[in-house]
Amino acid sequence: MKDGLLLVDKHGGCTSHDIVQQVRRLLGQKKTGHCGTLDPSATGLLLLTLGRATRLTRFLIQAPKVYEGTIRLGIETDTYDAAGEVAATKPTEGITFEAVSEAMTQFEGVIEQQAPRYSAKKIKGQKFYELARRGEEVPVEIKAVTVYEFSPQGGLEEDRIRFRLGCTSGTYARSLAHDLGQALGCGGHLESLRRLQIGDFKVDTAKTLEALEELAETQETKGSDLSWIGSSWIPFDAIPLPFQDLVVDPVQEERIQHGQTVLVQDLRAEEGDWIKLVNRRRVFVAVGTVTERIGSRGVAVIQPRVVFT
Repeated sequence: MKDGLLLVDKHGGCTSHDIVQQVRRLLGQKKTGHCGTLDPSATGLLLLTLGRATRLTRFLIQAPKVYEGTIRLGIETDTYDAAGEVAATKPTEGITFEAVSEAMTQFEGVIEQQAPRYSAKKIKGQKFYELARRGEEVPVEIKAVTVYEFSPQGGLEEDRIRFRLGCTSGTYARSLAHDLGQALGCGGHLESLRRLQIGDFKVDTAKTLEALEELAETQETKGSDLSWIGSSWIPFDAIPLPFQDLVVDPVQEERIQHGQTVLVQDLRAEEGDWIKLVNRRRVFVAVGTVTERIGSRGVAVIQPRVVFT
């Protein structure tokens, strides 16, 4: 069993599930998932979980994302991106870089965003895009998301503007492109998108599927040691989580492995906070939550929630 995270630089023209399937075949690892899908036309960082790391997906998938891409003004599509059919064309005369830049700032902060009709969101087991393709009514689903940055990168050239986007998980770059076009009165769609970062994980340390396949060909055996992948592979015990680590002693470790609470001191955390629990050898033991604070000296009760034995 291979346990850890694999950073893949996804190419365009395939789904995130396609990448998962190819990695399963390449590494001989059936238990593989991913932490946040990318549209088929999008490229960039895809964070794959292998083995026991699949149980950490819910903690990793919520990490903020950073993208770069291009918006094409003057043309609207039914999918809000270049993969869709043209829904409308509008003149762009008089649209200036300054106007685009100012309009972008209006989408920064906490905003209400509607999921595209052609999206993978589900209702009663049916994906939105399946309903849309059949001509059926697609529910209107509005969700609050946070956009940390939505800024132009370079000038406005041939009705195209490059941008950088930093946002919470679940934000649709396609919807931002469409809504920007609406705000400018000329329409628009997302022409290209590349994911640069998920939390602290960056695409610069990821490998393309082609590079992974070339490396795999040089390996005589495909065992559990994937150090040959290099910095794109993060072993299970070294996986960083978006909350603090706590070292437990052997007695506490045994209690944790039996799902029992432990009492710890000098813990700077509040009730409800998640904690990564490791033993003195830095072996990843469990993920727990603070269930109670006792007194004012950092004494707390931790309940194991996800235990690895």
